Amino acid sequence: MRVLHLITGLGVGGAEEQLRLLLRRLPAHGVDCDVVTLTEPGSVAEGIRADGTGVTHLGMGGNRDLAALPRLVRLVRAGRYDVVHTHLYRACVYGRIAARLAGVRTVVATEHSLGEGVLEGRALTPAVRALYLATERLGTTTVAVSATVAGRLRRWGVPAARLCTVPGGIDADRFRFDAARRTRVRELLGLAPDAFVVAGVGRLVHGKRFDALVDAVAAVPGTRLLLAGDGPQAAALRARAEAAGAATRVRLLGECAGGPHDGTGWSDGTAPNDGAGRSAGTGERDGVPDVPGVLAAADLLVSPSDEESFGLAVLEGLAAGLPVRYAACPAVQDQPPERAPGARRFTHAPGELTAVLREARAAHLADPRRLPVPDAVREYDIDRCAARLADVYRTALGLPPAPAPAAGGEAGRRGPSSPHRTASATAPASAPAPEPAPR
Repeated sequence: MRVLHLITGLGVGGAEEQLRLLLRRLPAHGVDCDVVTLTEPGSVAEGIRADGTGVTHLGMGGNRDLAALPRLVRLVRAGRYDVVHTHLYRACVYGRIAARLAGVRTVVATEHSLGEGVLEGRALTPAVRALYLATERLGTTTVAVSATVAGRLRRWGVPAARLCTVPGGIDADRFRFDAARRTRVRELLGLAPDAFVVAGVGRLVHGKRFDALVDAVAAVPGTRLLLAGDGPQAAALRARAEAAGAATRVRLLGECAGGPHDGTGWSDGTAPNDGAGRSAGTGERDGVPDVPGVLAAADLLVSPSDEESFGLAVLEGLAAGLPVRYAACPAVQDQPPERAPGARRFTHAPGELTAVLREARAAHLADPRRLPVPDAVREYDIDRCAARLADVYRTALGLPPAPAPAAGGEAGRRGPSSPHRTASATAPASAPAPEPAPR
């Protein structure tokens, strides 16, 4: 089975990293993949190429660059693909049209970043919704990354017959705590062994609410903050920390994802270097830890975003054995609380996040041991997610599902895989099923 993955860009981001993880595992399920990025072939593109998957940059100039459409149609037609799988809004709009014009009738789209009032960090206008729904009708299956997103899509009017849930996935082993890595990262960043360090992971955009986290850290003496990510709010966050007198305690690390997957957490001499200050295929700068390295150095992960479609950073923190405080995380909220006892929700009521940090710091000073990896993380194992997605492709093509392993094996755990069911069909087995959509 040949599948073309079409994505808006391949700079560092949750959807982009998720695609890279899936591309490594789909071949084991008989899926041969290529990738086209409309814009920004950044560090994740380098990583995908290093993993052995081809990446083509279409060179699209903007949302209204209609001249890119015929180029995309020719590319899809030449590839003789069985399935076109689109990721993120612009790629979904153009990709569904291009696939139809190229004669590919099986089009799968994953909705990675849909909030109640925002889509991929931008305001969700009536025009944006109308265009989304108009092109969604050209697709075969729309995949939601959580039951929360599936519910939003149903309320928009996406038919249940075209909707399914394949949760985001995590390679938990990559985030397993390593004391030696913690020591190396802290030494590099000039952090004392006993310093209380808070981590935040994500794009530095207004909707992620890292401004609230900077304010809270500034209000708790002795607390340091590492922000792993980049974006248009970086300069404003630095200025905010300086204005609060916390510039020496707040460190913006820039892009940290997509690091070497060898367990070192580094992109310096401990990993193969391309001679330009980057680890082979990662695009990271020398001496900058990847996300597993940042989390190893931290004592608490805070995810202050009010709206999330999945909440991968929270799962990464839990996989690293950290206590986690979050404002929104469907990946955890869609499961019973006991499956993630180290994760607690907070609101942005005045002073609440500051109180959360004070409490977490006191708890860490009393008992600094890491937490065991909770069941919630295991529920979203990336291998299981790849198997579910491969079954979505087969069903969309009218093929039988993959043979089920022996009782108790992977298929027995992942549940039904047909995309032509309600959104709960492929939700995590232990998650509460959302209310079935009317047919």
